[in-house]
Amino acid sequence: MTEIQGHRGARALRPENTLPGLAHALAIGVDALEFDVTLTCDGELILAHDLLVEAQTIRDTGPVTGRDAQFPYVGKHWSQLRLEQIQTLDAGHRRPPEPFTDTFEAVPGTGVPTLDQVCRLLIEASAERVTLAVELKTDPTWAVADVHALTSGAIATLAGHGLTGRVRILAFDWRVLEAAGKEDPAVPRVALVEPQTWVPGSAWLAGRDPVAYPADAGGCALAARDVGALWVSPWDGMTSADLITAAHREDLGIAVWTVNDPARMTELLDLGADAIVTDRLGVLREVLARRGEQLPVPCELPWPGGVPAWAPRVRTG
Repeated sequence: MTEIQGHRGARALRPENTLPGLAHALAIGVDALEFDVTLTCDGELILAHDLLVEAQTIRDTGPVTGRDAQFPYVGKHWSQLRLEQIQTLDAGHRRPPEPFTDTFEAVPGTGVPTLDQVCRLLIEASAERVTLAVELKTDPTWAVADVHALTSGAIATLAGHGLTGRVRILAFDWRVLEAAGKEDPAVPRVALVEPQTWVPGSAWLAGRDPVAYPADAGGCALAARDVGALWVSPWDGMTSADLITAAHREDLGIAVWTVNDPARMTELLDLGADAIVTDRLGVLREVLARRGEQLPVPCELPWPGGVPAWAPRVRTG
């Protein structure tokens, strides 16, 4: 059975990396929720895809205090901001909405959630069968101490909610994978790769060089094995029959991202991809249904309106 992974929740349908987006994905029915976590300057763990506060998905509403020299916050690094500043940001939009004009529904006033709140959402939704694909966001400029702070903090938060038994830790910065392996070896790790990181002399791969892993010998699948990952997760454009075969030869799962075209979904299913990461959950469900594959059961959400009353809303100063 091929996993359906909701990319940043349900990115084509609701605001990415938000509780409304994650809850909507659960209501549609997914095997796994993929979302991104990074670190604030005061050590909090929040959901955010980019290391900068990006105007495409985040809007300023006002400073946390009348004379905050850091305002506006859009354009700053998340790691420069405190949680109380981040709580003023509106994450309920997409600007512009392309390529999801036909499906995207904004949820104005949605706050940036913490990892702790996501864990609470999953528990209250009784989503016991859903895997959490937690991508930890860093880059090679991060100090080792900060990489370890993010990794250990995320695993501790997940463990505090009793969720580590159904979590995978994902990262492009493979130092995260090494740190996660030391923190809790039982948590599966997923080695993310894309053309910008899989290059000779790459600073992303924790000392591994693609030159030592030629494509005809298995390429990034072998490197993922060597870093201790149980999965390799390549960008769709890097994914071939040979790479899928190499991953399976090394007993690795392979999760391909981000696939929104039904014809390509079908091709990857024929090649034996173990998971497909998509923004268009309904499209992938339809493709799998036509093939007679078992679909994940939608969650019956317990909250009126689809999100809990405690979900973060924009805080104004």
